Amino acid sequence: MTIELGMTTAFWCLLILAVLPIVCAGISKAGGDQYDNHAPRAWLAKQEGFRARAVGAQQNSWEAFALLTAAVVVAHLSAGPQDGVDQLAIGVVAARVLYIFFYVGDWALARTMVWVAGFFMTLSIFVAGG
Repeated sequence: MTIELGMTTAFWCLLILAVLPIVCAGISKAGGDQYDNHAPRAWLAKQEGFRARAVGAQQNSWEAFALLTAAVVVAHLSAGPQDGVDQLAIGVVAARVLYIFFYVGDWALARTMVWVAGFFMTLSIFVAGG
């Protein structure tokens, strides 16, 4: 078994997913009244509406990033079919971007649907090498 060490599309997808929580943080803080950078978590805890939803999207994005990272590493180490893993990882990124959009926009059913799709694509990456 040979393991390639180059940057695969799936690895690039991990980089994109690592940035998405930061985008959510920016959405939650941008233009906020009396934003307090000395106590940002306390300020964020008081927010409502789209700002509060952006915080929720940020927290969920970190969770999704951790799970996808594990899935991609497992698939890579088990020498899974790289093209399939790459396509699934792209699908996860697309689902996560839609998830954030739907979460911030308060479209709960659509948010749940893309979350489920992204979750099952991530699980599929885990088992790709098996």
